[in-house]
Amino acid sequence: MLRYTVRRLLGAIPTLLVIVTLAFLLLHAAPGGPFDAAKRMLPEIQKSIEAKYHLDEPLWRQYLRYLGDLARGDLGPSFQYRGTSVNEIIAQGLPVDATIGLTAITLALVVGGAVGVNAALRRGSRWDYGSMAFAVAGISTPVFVVAPLMILIFAVTLHWLPAGDWVGGSPSHLVLPAIALALPYVAYIARLMRGSTIEVLNSPFIRTARAKGLPLRLIVWRHALRPTLTPLVSFLGPAIAGLLTGSIVVESVFGLPGIGRHFITAALNRDYTLVIGITVLYGALIILFNLLADLCYAWIDPRVRLR
Repeated sequence: MLRYTVRRLLGAIPTLLVIVTLAFLLLHAAPGGPFDAAKRMLPEIQKSIEAKYHLDEPLWRQYLRYLGDLARGDLGPSFQYRGTSVNEIIAQGLPVDATIGLTAITLALVVGGAVGVNAALRRGSRWDYGSMAFAVAGISTPVFVVAPLMILIFAVTLHWLPAGDWVGGSPSHLVLPAIALALPYVAYIARLMRGSTIEVLNSPFIRTARAKGLPLRLIVWRHALRPTLTPLVSFLGPAIAGLLTGSIVVESVFGLPGIGRHFITAALNRDYTLVIGITVLYGALIILFNLLADLCYAWIDPRVRLR
């Protein structure tokens, strides 16, 4: 397993290189530059600023310079936030996104998993149809509709929770964003677990366990639950990466200082280094969590061998 992990990590380097190259070329191919929007800037001043950030150099030299800085872990300075590096911006916003994202995915796993398994065990019942109907509604309803409604109900009308902001990650400020972010994932996980559980319950080894007279609860916990996690693990890889890098809608509605909002403003203002830095972070997280998902397959299913 160690050799497999090392080989996968080494194989991720070319993938990240392709991501960096595409992001670099596409951003520089877009019309405009990071300092073109500034008004009343003398040509001498603009040339001086561009020389400071090496934007006056040929594109291939800028690319090689960026790769050299990236190899040292330096994502470069931000063009939009003067005097601030991309590393500092990510270091400030990522803990906020990670706290909300991990809370949301934990809530989604607990609630969605329980709803999905119960729907499979009561297949064809009112609980099954009702829970799956709510799951479809949860998938279909966008977050930008759910989040303002939650603020209107729980913050404005009932005064139970704050409407937004981020005060040191206090639990009261964490509840609404985490729930709003978790609701679509609750629906996805519930549907995944229902389908996977029904498939596993129809397997020969489950029929054998039932023939031996084992109670249903024991069959589910000891024999059926572990195989049902395989499609869920595949879903969680990119899902966790997306949650950790933040939801732009949730951050905007609740006024959270995450990195999702920085990504949009950086793209609009041609902040090359910030956009590429967040893109590289997102790509690295997807590769990492997909690797962890593959490693989990060997634990879930002993027949899987990592070679």
